[in-house]
Formats: sequence, C-alpha cells, structure tokens
Amino acid sequence: MEGEFVLATGLKHRWSFSFTYMTGLPFGMWLKLLAENGFRVEPAYLHRAVFITLTSLYNSAAAGIERLRFTKAIGQSEITEPPLFILGHWRSGTTLLHDLLARDDVRFNFPNTYQVVNPHTFLTTERVISRAFAWMVPGKRPMDNMALNFRSPQEDELGPLLMTLKSPYLGLCFPQNGAAYEKYLSFRDAGSAEVAAWQKAMLTFCKKLSMKDKRALLLKSPPHTARIRTILEIFPDARFVHIHRDPYRVFLSQRHFLDTMSWRTCLQRPDPARFDEAILTRYARLYDAFFEDLALIPEVNFCELRFEDLERDPVGQVGQVYEALSLGDFAPVMPKLEAYAATLKGYRKNTFGDLDGQTKAMVHAHWRRNFEKWGYPA
Repeated sequence: MEGEFVLATGLKHRWSFSFTYMTGLPFGMWLKLLAENGFRVEPAYLHRAVFITLTSLYNSAAAGIERLRFTKAIGQSEITEPPLFILGHWRSGTTLLHDLLARDDVRFNFPNTYQVVNPHTFLTTERVISRAFAWMVPGKRPMDNMALNFRSPQEDELGPLLMTLKSPYLGLCFPQNGAAYEKYLSFRDAGSAEVAAWQKAMLTFCKKLSMKDKRALLLKSPPHTARIRTILEIFPDARFVHIHRDPYRVFLSQRHFLDTMSWRTCLQRPDPARFDEAILTRYARLYDAFFEDLALIPEVNFCELRFEDLERDPVGQVGQVYEALSLGDFAPVMPKLEAYAATLKGYRKNTFGDLDGQTKAMVHAHWRRNFEKWGYPA
C-alpha cells in the first residue's frame, strides 16, 4: 500500500508516523505552531496533522495532571552534578559516543526516547504508555541503522523544542518557513526573551529528569555545539566532549539524513534541491559559534576526539574522555563498554560512495577551516 502511494505521488514515507515527534505537543502549543506557519499543512500530509491534533488533546489533559502533581517537586529538584554535554555536527558520531558513555549506569543519567518526545507528561505517563505503545517505535533508526526503542539514550533537543517551539528542527516539519527557525541553532539572532524561555525550558526538563535520579546528566544534541555560551549560563560547571569527523563523510551522511528524516516528519513537502546549500550553510554557522565560544569553557572541562579513532577503539577513546574530564575510575566501566562494543561488530554502516570532484571542491571551499583545524585531507 505505502509503496503504491510513493509511486503515485513521488512522496517518500508519506504514510509514516513513527518519527512524527510533534505528537508530544499539547493542543494549545500545536495551534500556536500551526498559526506561526499560517496553517499551511499540505493536503498530502493532513493525516499527520490529524494524528498530531488527536494526541495533542490527550497531552493537554495529561500535562494538566502532571502540573498538579509535580510542579512543586520540579521546582525543588536540584541538579547536584555538572552535566556532560556531547557536542558535534550531525552525522559526526555523537550518537555512538552517547551510547557508549551511557553504558556507565553508575555515573550517568540520560533522557530516553520517550522522555524527549513527551516532556510535558513523562513523569505521569511513561510507565504505562511506553510499554503499551513500544510497538510504534522502529527497531532501528532509518538514517543509520542504530538500535532504537523508548528506553534508548536520546538527544535532548526535542524536549525543550516541544516546551518552547524554539529549535531549528521545526524546519523539518515546515520547510517553507525553515529560515525563521534557524536563529534557534545558536540563539545569536534570537531575542533575549526567546533565549530566556529556552533556557528555562531546558532547566525544567533537566530538573524533571533529576527528580528521582541524582546521577550526572549525559546530554547530547548537535545544536548544542553552537550554544556553548547559552548552556554555560544555565550550567556554569558543565563538561563538554566534542567529536568531529572527516567533513566529506559528514556531508554525504547528512545528505542521506535529510533525504530520510525530512520525508518522515514533514507537514510540507521538502525540496531536495536545497539540501546541499542547507548543509553547507548550517555547518558553517554552527562552527562559527562553536569556535567563537570555545574559550569560555575551562580547559579542564573540555576534551575532543575524532570519530575515526572512536570507531577504531571505542573503549580506549572513552577511557581518554574519562581521564581528560576527571570523570572518576574508569576500570569498573570497561567491562560494560567491552560488552557493548562487541555487539557493534556486526553493525553495518550506510555506504554512500564518494563525492564528485566539483562537490568536493565546494565542500572544501565552504569548510576549509575545519579541514585545516582537524587535519583532514582535502
């Protein structure tokens, strides 16, 4: 059935609901988001809008119950350990590093897939709903075949997004208005009230995660790479680990990511002809902010590694992160990491061939600084 519609319309994954993360919005915020975009939902995606509307009504009721039950406790919740933020551009290995560090279940607490998609309600609904609807989550991420379920470590970007409607990810849903959401990549061009609203939501989300779990938060979101100053205003003692990868491979993999996820989340038809320009521009903007703010992090709270080294020696590279950031005794963690690394031996990465000479020249011209800074061959 789905294949027939794809052939008829040219719209890939038109009937997919699995990655429609707007289902975490309450009704009022859903209406606000629609209004921001002139209620321009394309007819081909009305079924997704109806689905989001139905879930938003449920979310509003559940969020009301959660506020009544937990508002006071959330306000009193304390984050006693400095969070550890994983930084890096999309497709640079942040997910692999996140999954590896999350093996340390003594030291780290992390948001999972259910929590980031349901930030308004997870304290109330997670135990029941995550079991009842586990079948809705694909076993693997479509962009890279990494394992996925409601309990998987997940990037926290979606939590504050669904609490504030401030994230560049909203451009995946409404690509016709994508430029308006780009200011939320680094918040450089956002108003002070918008920055404050996002910071408040981020802190609230972290407090909810820490209510009954005082382990250090392990947080991962590629946009955080451009938000160092904004994050330090919330968590002055935060630690950061940055991972980078051969820019050519990042470009190829990000092409695939956009051509996979855009079609699974959109409410307006994406334009693949604009993907390359969007990738080049966002990468440059993200690292403009990163390099500008890097000096704000105390040297003892920052370390950096290459994806290629992490892929070759995951246990050894994570051990170097522990040493550089003084995270404590690494010995008890090694057996857990070795066991997890053994499960990755059969993992098959996507292969994308190589870039043509003209595209390589274009990528190098736009990202020359990063090639030179990290020593990748041009």
